[in-house]
Amino acid sequence: MKSVREYFEEVETVEEKGEYKGYFFSVSAAITIAILGSFCGLRNMKQIHQWASNEKIREFLREQFGIEYMVCYSWYTQVLGMIKPESFGACFTKWVLDSVKTSGATLSLDGKTVCSTANMKSYQNPLHIVSAQLAQLGITFGQRAVDGKSNEIPAVRELLGMLEIAGCLVVADALNCQKETAKTIIENGGDYLLSVKDNQPNLKSEIADYVADSICRNAMDRATKQEKNRGRIEKRTAYSTCDIEWVFGKEEWPCLACVGAINTQFETESGKTNEWHYYISSRPLSAEQLLHHARLEWSVETMHWLLDVHFSEDSCRALEQRTQENLNIIRKIVLNSLRLYKNLHYSKAAFSHLMLDCLIDPARILDYWAFDLGAQN
Repeated sequence: MKSVREYFEEVETVEEKGEYKGYFFSVSAAITIAILGSFCGLRNMKQIHQWASNEKIREFLREQFGIEYMVCYSWYTQVLGMIKPESFGACFTKWVLDSVKTSGATLSLDGKTVCSTANMKSYQNPLHIVSAQLAQLGITFGQRAVDGKSNEIPAVRELLGMLEIAGCLVVADALNCQKETAKTIIENGGDYLLSVKDNQPNLKSEIADYVADSICRNAMDRATKQEKNRGRIEKRTAYSTCDIEWVFGKEEWPCLACVGAINTQFETESGKTNEWHYYISSRPLSAEQLLHHARLEWSVETMHWLLDVHFSEDSCRALEQRTQENLNIIRKIVLNSLRLYKNLHYSKAAFSHLMLDCLIDPARILDYWAFDLGAQN
């Protein structure tokens, strides 16, 4: 099996200011330094460049990675901006798919807008990045960038067509509860579990009315789970049924096999709240399975939160969109590696703790980055 670094040695670059030939500072060196610096919790290119320019770190780079030189900040940012994000992203996806079995996994999909790009003149529209997450492992294995959230729906379909989703259950929010999206998932060998909200008003109304009828609801499979966290009690009750003859237009949803609903009750010191969520699925799901898989939809949201907490991504001021996209991939490489390390070693250490270890002793990065992903299979 190839080492992690080998997957990123042949990324493509754009022709800018003459064809880039590498000279004494290669693209792979620029990527490696950015990844290493991000393992240390460094949040932007200036911090990474300053870190890599330190004499002790330069010695570390020479000994461990054969990187003899560190260029000036301006040239370093230009090299990162020359990398084609599509090519870099394809290498990233290949690394994960060559290392982790996806068949049978729950795949969570969602998009995130890089907030800082909303007010930057170099961007016509805010940069929005759609990510696919292997929910059980907390591992990102694909992404696609678009200009603005309004383009997320076609971007999700394109991303699904690029990834190996055979045998996966794709879980997505109401924005992606679209017939064409469901068709794309089925055609690529996957199943879908989609949240139904007001963008599908008739379907939502039918499911809500069915569940509201006590006779119908009592005939559905039922499962309940209660959790208490920091004084808040959350009780989630799921209902599911594969008896869907009553669903009008069911034939328009490819392979529709199941509908369900989850009632969530929150109890805090300020009182109680109650809300309903409705779902459709091409896979027959018990109520307990519905509870489990619907919960995994939040996996990708957790990754988005980590990007902001540990890397301040929403404050990133990179002027070039290619640079923003490449930094997003680099940060996901780091989060994937740290997550898999934690899973493999049953570590309860926080990401911030592991990153501080790397900053104090760069040799620790080798423990977190170079281990065999295949051990997760």
